[in-house]
Amino acid sequence: MGRDKALLAFGGKTLLEHVLDLVSHAIGRPAAIIGDPQRYAQLGFVVHPDAVSGCGPLGGIYTALTVSQTDWNLIAACDMPRLSAVGLRALLENAATSGAGCIAARSEDGEPEPLCAVYHHRSLPALERAIREKRFKMRTLLAELDTRTVALDSKLFANLNTPAEWSAFERHSE
Repeated sequence: MGRDKALLAFGGKTLLEHVLDLVSHAIGRPAAIIGDPQRYAQLGFVVHPDAVSGCGPLGGIYTALTVSQTDWNLIAACDMPRLSAVGLRALLENAATSGAGCIAARSEDGEPEPLCAVYHHRSLPALERAIREKRFKMRTLLAELDTRTVALDSKLFANLNTPAEWSAFERHSE
């Protein structure tokens, strides 16, 4: 993208604030940020720095599970502006009755979407092992977590990675 996607202006706030509001609404309490406290503290949410750096999204999910006090933890990437609280609640509802380690939205290709998912605290040992072994591909790890998928509208969790994708999204969301 060439700049911090989380801080892109969207609907009178940042893209990160938009997603945090959706997550907070879905879980019924304020969400937290996993990231650089100096970069995001001004947004008014609790910010936890990565416990282990250089691991990509895996490090963020690992951090979330280590700092959380709940069994199930909703993880949503900040670059998914089409998310909805209803879709996120569907993931949480499926998690409540599941023995799986992860409940993830199903992508268009049928694969689980690791950054629109609910992770159980019991997944922590598998995450720790993957970090130790430097296996950072989330989709590979999801197979180890006995991941179940939930069919949601794939447009909800389409992420934006390039300036062209962001421009197209802005044009269509007006």
